[in-house]
Amino acid sequence: MPASQTRTATAPAVLAQHGNGLRLENISKRFSSTGGDTQLHVLDNVQLDIAPGEFITIVGASGCGKSTLLRLILGLDEAYEGRILLGDRPINGTGLERGIVFQDHRLFPWLTVEQNVAVGLKNAPLSALQKRETVREHIELVGLQDFTESYPHQISGGMAQRVAIARGLVNRPSVLLLDEPFGALDALTRTRLQRELQNIWQQEKITMVHVTHDVDEAVYLGDRVVVMQPHPGRIRRIVDIDLPRPRNRSDARFIALRDDVLSDFAELS
Repeated sequence: MPASQTRTATAPAVLAQHGNGLRLENISKRFSSTGGDTQLHVLDNVQLDIAPGEFITIVGASGCGKSTLLRLILGLDEAYEGRILLGDRPINGTGLERGIVFQDHRLFPWLTVEQNVAVGLKNAPLSALQKRETVREHIELVGLQDFTESYPHQISGGMAQRVAIARGLVNRPSVLLLDEPFGALDALTRTRLQRELQNIWQQEKITMVHVTHDVDEAVYLGDRVVVMQPHPGRIRRIVDIDLPRPRNRSDARFIALRDDVLSDFAELS
């Protein structure tokens, strides 16, 4: 079954809520060396079209430019070649329509769970009442309604990362970027949060671009897996994950797709 058919049920709602696709056109990026005499070629001619509401996972070894690519999409670095468009508009700088979740949850230790999520609405054009209601909804979305007054040191690492996800979603962005969000968690917590993230994506129907080193995670979450290779970072290939959700890691089709993606890294080693 084609990958597009697995998303038929959600596509109309996705298009109605978030009609802007994300397009990366011929993206190349270089960093100058410390002395400025040479340049490190980090990304080379990356081209990718992401449909509204699609879940894209990007997998690759260290040094292939995965996190750099997210920074460019977020608008933190504008010194690159090519164009990044959200809908038909080039991205210039950061914007509320793009949220991000990092590997380190980056919560403010002096703020409660509720206050940390509310930080994401600091510049939103909403009334105080609307902000409180939106924060409440997103805390409930990640299942932390019993911990609104807790501080980061009072909750687990997995719970803290759920707070970070709620903060990334609270502005209702068109695109949520996730940079190794589960990389620092233990295996059991990581697996649970992968399931929860998939459920949130299906409920919120927004575009997600998720960077990971974990091939199993990439295949479990993604509609498509973008396999990158380093020196310079470029797309090696894109693998359609034509499996129904929720996905079963013991399914022979899942194992075959995972092993197929893993074979790319065996060839690169």
